[in-house]
Amino acid sequence: MKTLKELQKEILENKKKHGFNTTDIYQEFCFLYGEVSEACDAYYKKKDSFPEELADIAIFLLGISEICNIDLYEEILKKVEINSKRKYKLNSAGVLVKIPEKK
Repeated sequence: MKTLKELQKEILENKKKHGFNTTDIYQEFCFLYGEVSEACDAYYKKKDSFPEELADIAIFLLGISEICNIDLYEEILKKVEINSKRKYKLNSAGVLVKIPEKK
């Protein structure tokens, strides 16, 4: 099984091989936004393409991470640890919100 870092490298190499953008991060975020929109639409409309749209989101995230030389796996591990220690409460609208940490 490939590691996330190996996938990041493979995704970037595929982008280079096919002549896709590998320098304009803002453009990549625009494409990522488009993929999120497509996934949302596929989910809402119960389309069979929903899993593929989620994969497209992950591919763009991994590509952006590799272009920026970020080990996304390590960053995810750190963030999961941070999130596990946070405390939340329901606000007046019934939405969970983070309780600010006391300094």
